[in-house]
This record gives sequence, C-alpha cells and structure tokens, in this order.
Amino acid sequence: MERHRMLKESQIMKIHYITGIAAIFVVAVHILMRLIVPFGSSLEYDYIISNYKNIFYVFILESILVLISIHGFNGIRIILLELRQNNAWENMITIMTISATIALIAYGTRTIILANGL
Repeated sequence: MERHRMLKESQIMKIHYITGIAAIFVVAVHILMRLIVPFGSSLEYDYIISNYKNIFYVFILESILVLISIHGFNGIRIILLELRQNNAWENMITIMTISATIALIAYGTRTIILANGL
C-alpha cells in the first residue's frame, strides 16, 4: 500500500505552471524597470545599491528569486524522476530539490538583506 503524499503530482504541476507564468510577469516588470535607466548608469555600483532601498524593487527581486527557484528546481525534479521509477529515488530527489530550493532562496534573500543594509 502506497503511503499518503502531501501533494499529488497534479498539484505539483499546477504549482510548476503558476510559478512559470508568474515568473514571466515579474521578470518582464524587472526588464521594464531597467529600460527606463540608461544602460551605463544601471551598472554603476551606487545605482545598484540604491535599488535595494526601493521596497517595490526589493519585492520584485525577491519574487523573481522565489518563483524562478521553485519553478527551476521543480523542473529538475521532474526530469530526474523520469530517470527512475521507484519510491526511494522519488523521495531522495524530492528532498534534495526542496533542500536546494530553500538553500538558494535563503542565500538570495540574505544577499538582498545585506545589500539593503539591514
């Protein structure tokens, strides 16, 4: 008898689709925000650091970080699950991809916080 899972694969795929669509939106907003500033100025250290003082921009960066991390690692998880079809493999891959996602989001959030000077 198969043990009960927290999320069905169909629910995980819905999360995958939603994060993909949401990531397209927030990356588009991010690109549009970059287009209003001359390219040379957008690469200056002081300008980059000043972006972290803008709460809207910090929200966009954090959203990109979370959405792309979840979407990307779930995509890797799906590919790796196609290599083997057994519970031990699935559990290991799921744990590893969730751990990697959390680690990447934590490190990226730490970077945003440090750049903001908090």
